[in-house]
Amino acid sequence: LISVKNSSKDPVSAAGDKDDHSSKEEPWETALRTTVVDMEVGEFRGHKVSVWDLLHSKYIPEKSRKELLELYQAGELTLDQVETVVSTIVAKAEAAKAEKAANESIPRAGSAVAEAEDTHVQED
Repeated sequence: LISVKNSSKDPVSAAGDKDDHSSKEEPWETALRTTVVDMEVGEFRGHKVSVWDLLHSKYIPEKSRKELLELYQAGELTLDQVETVVSTIVAKAEAAKAEKAANESIPRAGSAVAEAEDTHVQED
């Protein structure tokens, strides 16, 4: 009977160890990993992406990521606010990238627009 109890405790303790490991993730981190956003820009287009993945993407500078995480952990930002901030940063970064690519591929059109704006201002 003792050996049976020991063998029956082994799988339980092994499962318990796994539970202990997964519970080491902080609740705030779990929330960031499980909250997903539909992104319609860049490499994320058409995919659901976790707020965690957005925070750790190339779009969010390390300094900004640390600041957002600190504010979120301190309770100064809600999960919705973090989601909005990172989504906005990614969208703006992609828009700037697309605008830069468009300006580089058609430099004359950009110059013509600038010249037209200058002429319009001078007429006023």
